[in-house]
Amino acid sequence: MNLRNVGIVYRKELTEWLRDKRTLISTVLVPLLAFPIIMVGMISLMTVMIGKAEKESAKVMVLGGEDSPQVLAKLREVNDIQIVPSADDYKKRISEKEIRAAVDIPKGFDDALNRGKEQTVKIYYYEGEIKSGFGRDHIDKFFKDYRDSVISGRLSARNLPASIIKPFEIKQENVAPPEKVSGAAIGGLLGYMVILLSMTGAIYPAIDLTAGEKERGTMETILSSPLSRVDLVLGKFFLVLSASLTTAFLSIISMGTSFYLVGRPGVISDKGAAALQLHIGLATVLSVFLMALPLAVLFAAALLTIALFAKTYKEAQSYLTPMTFIVVIPAVASLLPGVELNYKLALVPILSTSLVCKEIVAGTFHWNYILLILLASAVYAAAALFIAIKMFQRESVLFRS
Repeated sequence: MNLRNVGIVYRKELTEWLRDKRTLISTVLVPLLAFPIIMVGMISLMTVMIGKAEKESAKVMVLGGEDSPQVLAKLREVNDIQIVPSADDYKKRISEKEIRAAVDIPKGFDDALNRGKEQTVKIYYYEGEIKSGFGRDHIDKFFKDYRDSVISGRLSARNLPASIIKPFEIKQENVAPPEKVSGAAIGGLLGYMVILLSMTGAIYPAIDLTAGEKERGTMETILSSPLSRVDLVLGKFFLVLSASLTTAFLSIISMGTSFYLVGRPGVISDKGAAALQLHIGLATVLSVFLMALPLAVLFAAALLTIALFAKTYKEAQSYLTPMTFIVVIPAVASLLPGVELNYKLALVPILSTSLVCKEIVAGTFHWNYILLILLASAVYAAAALFIAIKMFQRESVLFRS
């Protein structure tokens, strides 16, 4: 291997890469702009829509209650709900979003309360539908408050303090720092996006430097140069790796900026802002970048090898597109509840990197796992690079017809 020759190939490919609009878009513009647009745009829109739905007066159907004027009168005074006439097809109307919820008041409800007899109030709603959920919450809150007022009245009538049924208070207090709160909530998403974008950033350069060369008829010209095959493939490899790492680095900056904008006061609720306020320090950025480095080497070598088998640009795209799903599955698995880093998972490529990035963003550094993952990823990356070099030395692959 001649480093000078590798540098010559790298500079030549870098110059052509910077002139290619497709690769620049996938490597620079997508990671810089896509995530802020998705995060800020979608979350802001969702916040506005949810806030509007929460303030909207929910149409609620009351089933029964004709013999309980006391509770009906109180229910009609609630500002957040609008009582509609009773009908037998209330389930259908809820499912078709004509009304938001229905409440079934049992027969003789007021009389049963006066006699101290236990009753059950049923609330029917559309699970998963936001506005129906708000309607359910309004009804639920009303009946809980009404129940508490009935209990308070009974205690007062017997000159008993309210502490009889509420002897102590329960308060919850978060002791985790903000970076761990945000890391636990969205740390896995950052690792997932870095992994996915580092691979997508390498796809187009890998295709252009292999199948693209074949399609343009320049592969033979390059191979006829006095450069060795090893120098040639390493020069191309480092260009693909540069594209992958550039995309990964820009995606970290993009996501940090996006979460900062989303977490600012007034964008979303204070509770949501606390969870989405991502605190990424320099050490975290460097650590995530370091963990993504061997994985980027693996992606660059693997994509370069696979694309080399294609005869045309379009054929190479058909080969590499399924690779996205192969990467997405283990990366998404790290976001599932209950999936935590251990020694077995530390040996699984992609999944291990996503899991450890989630821990790093949360401010937790498991050095034993980090070293094991770096070692395993380096072995996988070296194997992939070795295969890429071997494939470039096979004429049957370079000139496959």
